[in-house]
Parts: sequence; structure tokens; C-alpha cells
Amino acid sequence: MTDTYDGPILEIDQLSISFFTRLREIPAVMDFSCTVQPGEAMGLVGESGCGKSTVALGVMQDLGVNGRIVGGSIKFKGQELNAMTPDELRRIRGREIAMIYQEPMASLNPAMRIGRQLMEVPMIHEGVSEKEARQRALEVVTDVKLPDPERILKAFPHQLSGGQQQRIVIAMALMANPSLLILDEPTTALDVTVEAAVVDLVKDLGKKYGTSMLFISHNLGLVLETCDRICVMYSGEAVETGSIDDVFDKMRHPYTQALFRSIPLPGADKNARPLVAIPGNFPLPHERPTGCNFGPRCDYFEAGRCDAGEIPMVGIAGEDRHATRCVRIDKIDWDAPLQVTTGKAKPEPGKVVLKIDNLRKYYEVAASALFGSGETKVVKANETLSFEARESETLAIVGESGCGKSTLAKVLMGLETATDGEILLDNNAIQNTAIEARDTKTIADIQMVFQNPFDTLNPSMTVGSQIIRALEIFGVGDTQDARRTRMLELLDLVKLPRAFATRMPRQLSGGQKQRVGIARAFAGDARIVVADEPVSALDVSVQAAVTDLLMDIQREHKTTLLFISHDLSIVRYLSDRVMVMYLGHVVELGTTEQVFAPPYHPYTEALLSAVPIADTSVQKRHIVLEGDIPSAMNPPPGCPFQTRCGWKSKVPGSLCETQVPPQVTIAGGHQIKCHLSAGDFDSMEPVIKIAAE
Repeated sequence: MTDTYDGPILEIDQLSISFFTRLREIPAVMDFSCTVQPGEAMGLVGESGCGKSTVALGVMQDLGVNGRIVGGSIKFKGQELNAMTPDELRRIRGREIAMIYQEPMASLNPAMRIGRQLMEVPMIHEGVSEKEARQRALEVVTDVKLPDPERILKAFPHQLSGGQQQRIVIAMALMANPSLLILDEPTTALDVTVEAAVVDLVKDLGKKYGTSMLFISHNLGLVLETCDRICVMYSGEAVETGSIDDVFDKMRHPYTQALFRSIPLPGADKNARPLVAIPGNFPLPHERPTGCNFGPRCDYFEAGRCDAGEIPMVGIAGEDRHATRCVRIDKIDWDAPLQVTTGKAKPEPGKVVLKIDNLRKYYEVAASALFGSGETKVVKANETLSFEARESETLAIVGESGCGKSTLAKVLMGLETATDGEILLDNNAIQNTAIEARDTKTIADIQMVFQNPFDTLNPSMTVGSQIIRALEIFGVGDTQDARRTRMLELLDLVKLPRAFATRMPRQLSGGQKQRVGIARAFAGDARIVVADEPVSALDVSVQAAVTDLLMDIQREHKTTLLFISHDLSIVRYLSDRVMVMYLGHVVELGTTEQVFAPPYHPYTEALLSAVPIADTSVQKRHIVLEGDIPSAMNPPPGCPFQTRCGWKSKVPGSLCETQVPPQVTIAGGHQIKCHLSAGDFDSMEPVIKIAAE
């Protein structure tokens, strides 16, 4: 490869990729074109199954046994990748083109020290000496802002957190100084604060090394923050491409428009302006319609025109390489305001259903050689939690992994019992009653919707029989016929066709499975539903439908919703009150308006700054948290957040390092656990500002 090449780094022209099974050819990507210039970052977005990762694997020439490029070309620095021999490809892969995958542990060898794995890259690709390779490894670990690089090089992958592992994978990809870096959903498994730091890092290193990037994501906010250009894919085709500003502000494809309407942006209101889910379902590859793939789900569909034949990409006059795959581009009023569906009445919170007072949950861990001592250690998962939840109210619980959100859910469900404190359900104490000792009504009253819909259904039972089983456990219905009738009503409740009762879980999409999970949770007329990240595994368009479904059921049944999430955009849209947790403590508690406007707890401020927002008119203050969350087994003294806090210098003496802050109540019952003075709180600036139109 010559280094004097000055044309596009990557040119994909009318690429078509198919997978061949014994039954048929399945086209995964059709007529896909995109160009990445030197130093440019191109974002590839779309729902699961649209072909984003297949394009990346096509560039890497790694389509497996069944995948084949059946048309078009992929040129890297002007050379055709499809025509290269395995030896030529081997010289390019890893050295000229590097790829970072979604799950960092899949790229790391668990039995090798980090330093050794990093050193292998230049030793294999460039034949450098062991001494020079180690020096380069040390430099690149410092580049990716990992603390104590010498210790990191000697560590094994399992000794690092998820964010640290992902940084090592990025370091490994950059060791050979590649011209093109492909990132396939690199931050999906990470906390929002860690994601912000990793994204910052990728941008900085891209500038430092002049690396071109192909950034694959379903998160439009993340693409806005990292990329120069964007390509939106739907069902194997590029449907719109252009600069970030053109596509975000002057979108010219109905699918792009529909995607933006299904994500909660600042200002969205669940009652006055609900999210608009995209109707219908994503077509399977062998069931694509003729003409426009998006036609059956499009508001602007015109029979005889949109389904007449193949639709090419067309350029948009006067804009920077902006193109769309739509035949009605000139007939649609793109600036027409969204037709607001009739607003829904906001349910008034009723009486207190759940009261939690000074709840503590500690785990004793038997120490061994693993922990370096003979005595037991205590993990303080929840530390003096106090809050109330009312009928018809949504209380969001937010915080990073390890802050104690899921432990709280387990104690509520009776899967764990409390160490200390009280949980009152209708004034009955349930904190010490494990689930097997709870009566049927208590179990039916507190139900849970889990994060991953794929793991919560029995793969060998039909959907209907799984819901009927829940009805039997909750003692609903006297006869089998009565339970069957109730099961069909529950399918109606979650807006699934009654015919789904006879389907197996494998025949359902992720969003449909999550609806079955919700139907099962409401089988016993649950009064409190603990929703643990219920939409984080779903596509954005499906998220909107499931979120609004939860809201509709809540209005109808006056359910109390405890919504556990790290996605503050959805929290802002959904919740009435927000509780922010850090290392087992409640650091802030208030109404959504209070928590999302200054004054903030310093941790809430950093969380808000980390949220990617898919809106070019939003300005954010930039706060990146340094370091990782301390271990709950060895928490810092004083304030739990003091090791990462940017405001600590404002507090006189060593108060933050020696004393746990008091819970301060400011205007309107807003609670913050912090040593900052009233003057400091008053001086706080908003993190998120929406520019005036």
C-alpha cells in the first residue's frame, strides 16, 4: 500500500452482498454506495438487521462460508479489495484497516496479559523488536487515558472494567496506526458516562492519527457527536446520505424522518406530544416489497409509483453530497409540523403505595486468595435508601452499573431480603419476606419487566401458555376457559394480535417478545411494575412503541412504574420523579423538572453531559468523568463521589474525604446529598441548552 495515495480511503460502489442457504439466496445488502475521505468519520445508522454490520464485514472480506459479494466493488486507497489474494488481505487487515467490535471481551484473549496482546500487533505486522513493541504498548495505553499503564500491561482482561477493556481494544486497533478504523457499536455495552469518555477518546485519537472512521451505531445522538457524515440504512439499502447538518436538519427520506420522530428529544412530553412509533414491522430479507422497501410503513406511500420498480439514489441539488432513495422527494412538505395526536390526560399521582425507609442491603463475600486476605468482606450494595412511590406515578432510578439499581429491584421482588430498614407495601412490611414466603397477592402486586426479552420466555412453550401459566400462579380465573379469555385480553392490552397465542417465542421479534413479558407482568393486575432497562435491547422505533404501551397501561390500571435506566433521554420523557444513585447511595431525588435543571448534584450534572442528543440545536456543557466507579467492596471514605468530582475543590478542608454528606432539601422538596454550599448550588449553569429557533 502506498502512503502517497491522496484519494478517498474507502469507496464502496453499488455493493450487493448475499448469504446462501440450502433453500435460497438471501440478499443482505443491495446497491450500497458510500465514500470515506481521508480523516473523515462516516456514521452508518439503522435498525437491527438493516445490513450495517454486513457492510463492515464486506470491507474486512470476512463474510464467512455462506456470505458472498454478488455485485459492486469495495476499493481501499484505490485498490479493489474483492480482487485481493488472502495474503494481500492479511497484510492489510489489522494494519491498514482495523475493526473494533461491540463486545470487548470477544476481542481479548482471557489467558494472556494485556501487554503481551498489545505487543503482538506491531511484532506481527511490522516485525519490530520486543523492546520497541513494549514501548509502543506503553505509549498507546497512556494515549487511551488508562491509569497506571505499567499495572494495566501486567493485568489480565478479567481484572479490568468493561470501559477499560474497550479502551484496550481501541488501543490494540490503533497500535498499527491504521488508515481506516471500523467501529461496530463500540459503546453499546458501556455506561453512558464511560461511553462519553470512550467517544471523546475516539474523536481525539482520530484527529491525532488522522484516521478515517466508519462508525456503526443505532444511536443517532452518538453519530451526531462523533461523525462528519451519515448514511441511513433500511432493509439492506442506503436510503439517505449526506453531511450531519444536511441529514439532521434537512432530512429528505420518510424513514429518516420517522426515526427522528420515534426518539425522545429535549422538550418531548409523554402526555402532550407522545413519541410516534413507526407502524408495521421491518421486512424479512426474503419478504421485501417491490419498489421502495419502506413503502408499506411510509406515510407518503403512493401506489403505482412507489411500488413500480427499483428506486435509485438521487442527489439533492445544492447540498454537499446529500442523496436520498425517494421518488416523492419534491411532493412532500418536509417542513410541515408533525400532526400532534390528541394529547393524553396526565394521570394524577394517587396515594403512596410503596414506602422505603433507610433500606440497606449488604452482601458478605467470603474472602480467599482471590481477595488477598482471610476475613470476609462486605459489599455495600444499597446504603440508607429512602423514598416513596405513588399510584399512577413513574419513578425513574438512574445511575451507572454497580450503583445498586438492580439490587434494589431484587430486594423489592423478594429475590433478596434487606439487611436493615423497611419496605412498606400498603403499610405492610415486606423487606424480610423472601419471594417463596410471600403470599400470592404480594407476588402479583410487584412484578418485573426485564432488560432482555430473549432470556425471559420459555423457548419450548407457546406465548399463550406462558401467559396462562402466570394467571394460574396468580390464582386468576376459576376455569381454563376463563384464563384463556383473560390471556387473549392481555394480548389485546399489549397490542399483539390474538393469533400470537399459538406462536413460539422464536417466531417473535425483540419488541414483540418484550410485549409478551409486559402482558405476563400484568397478568395478576400488578400494582407496582419494576421495569429494569426494558427498552435498552430494542431498536429506537420499537422503543417508542413499547414505552408508549407502558404509559397507556399505566393510565388505564393506575400502575406505579419504577423505571430503572441509564438512558436519561427516555427518563426525561417518561418519568414524573427521578432518583439518581451512585455506589449504593441516593445522591439526588426530585421531580423530573428539578433533576434536569440546575442546581444538580455534581454526579447528575456529569450524567446529563454524557447523554448523546440527536439534535443539532442543542448545546451541551462538556463534562467528562475521570476514572472508574470505585468498588462497592472498598468504597472511598466520605462522599462516595469524591474520587471523581469536579466540584470538590469548592468545599473547604477535607470534608468531602472524611464525612458522608447530609441529605439537603432545597426548594420544592428537591433532595441532594452533597457538601456544596447554597451559593455553589445557585451558581450552577444548565448542562443542556436548546438554541432559540
